[in-house]
Amino acid sequence: MVKLDIISDPICPWCYIGKTHLFKALETHPDHPFTIEWHPFQLNPDMRMDGMDRREYLEHKFGGKDGAIKAYAPVVQAGEDAGLKMKLGDIKRTPNTLNAHRLIHWAGIEGRQTAMVHNLFQAYFEQGRDIGDIDVLADLADAAEMDASVIRKLLDSDADLQDIRDRDAHSRQMGVNSVPTFIVAGKHAVPGAQPPELWSKVIQDIKDQVAAE
Repeated sequence: MVKLDIISDPICPWCYIGKTHLFKALETHPDHPFTIEWHPFQLNPDMRMDGMDRREYLEHKFGGKDGAIKAYAPVVQAGEDAGLKMKLGDIKRTPNTLNAHRLIHWAGIEGRQTAMVHNLFQAYFEQGRDIGDIDVLADLADAAEMDASVIRKLLDSDADLQDIRDRDAHSRQMGVNSVPTFIVAGKHAVPGAQPPELWSKVIQDIKDQVAAE
């Protein structure tokens, strides 16, 4: 098997689109060689823990309403092309994602990491839910067949907070400055939301290389 490390943030629309493209390719290659692990990267590491109003955040980041609309136009188109039903207008708050990343980490311990990542993407981009809210995160944990009461207790504690911050910092030290970033076999970085065709080629190249060896 080949390790595929995915560095992402659950409030990054390109990460959702990139995941969708990757998994379309994986579905066409059920014998793909990848073992997948998700890693934390906060787009807004300095965001206050209770998040902020979504419109205020976008207008501040992109220099006003027109700038926000222009910046998100490619996202809307790419999401539609990928077959996603993103309802960006339903998102009311931009959360701090530290707790969401903790939940992804704990899901990984239980072998439910990709399912949890998908639940977070779907909750945020398709349902407009605040994935910085502990009640929402506990509910998503329950949907992934994790013990919501245990997750709630963990979220109320400092468990793994520093570990997530350290892993985020490690990615930045490696040179990662945007997400999604995919790292194949610990060596080859593939940045951005690449199309399924590229992933199909990568998978086939790896299979050919293994066969040759």
